[in-house]
Amino acid sequence: MLVHGAFTDASSWAEVISILHTAGLTVRAPANPLRGLAQDAAHIGSVVRDIDVPVVLVGHGYGGAVITHAATDADNVVALCYVAGFGLDTGESVLDITHRFAPAPVADATITAALPTQVPGGPDSELYIRRERFPQVYAADLPPRVKNAMSVAQRPIAQRALTSRSGAPAWASKPSWYAIATADRMLNPTAQRFMAQRMAATEYLLDGSHAVVLSQPAAVVAMIREAAERGDGRGDGDALRRTF
Repeated sequence: MLVHGAFTDASSWAEVISILHTAGLTVRAPANPLRGLAQDAAHIGSVVRDIDVPVVLVGHGYGGAVITHAATDADNVVALCYVAGFGLDTGESVLDITHRFAPAPVADATITAALPTQVPGGPDSELYIRRERFPQVYAADLPPRVKNAMSVAQRPIAQRALTSRSGAPAWASKPSWYAIATADRMLNPTAQRFMAQRMAATEYLLDGSHAVVLSQPAAVVAMIREAAERGDGRGDGDALRRTF
C-alpha cells in the first residue's frame, strides 16, 4: 500500500504502480487526507485492516509519519518502507524533526492560507508551497512540464498535521526500509539518514529530489520488492545500504 505525502496526491505513485503491476503485484494507493496525523493514520489504518493478506506499507514524505502511526495495530503489515519519509518516534512531530537539522529550502517557500469554511474540531489553516518555488524545491529533477503541472495541482496540508505528536512507532517492532533522497530540498537528507539509522532500516541511497517516487521509480520499486520478499524477517539482521 502506497501512502503519499503533503503537497501531492496518489497520482505521484503512478510510475511506481505501473512497475509493480508489471511485476504482478497487487497495489493500493489510497488518498491521504492531510488533515492531521491522528485522523490521517486512522483512515489509512482502516484501509490496511480491511485487507486480508500481508501488506508492505510505504510512505513518502509526510506519508512516512502516517504509516508510522497507522501500522502499530495492523497485524497484517509485515514491513514498512519510507521514501524520504518522516519516521517519527513517540511524542515527536514533523516540525520537531525539521527544526532539529539545518533548514531545507522549503522552510521559506511555503504560504499559509486560512480555510474558508470552518469545521468544528477541524484545522483552521493549511500550507502550500509557493507556485514559483515548487519546481526547484519539490521536484528539481523532473521535466519542466511535469513539475509545473504539479505546482498548480498541489494538495495543501493542514498546519496542525505538522505539529501533531506521534504515538509509539511501528518501526520499533516491524522491519523497515528507507530510501534517502540525497538531493532533497524538502526534508534534509541528514534528517533522513538519522531516522533511517534510528530505526535500523535497510537504506537505499537515491540521487534524487523529494519527488524521487517519480524521478526514480525503478529504484523505489526495488526497495519495495525487497521488503515484500524479506518482510517476515531481516535475514541476517544487519542493516544494509544500497546506492542508486
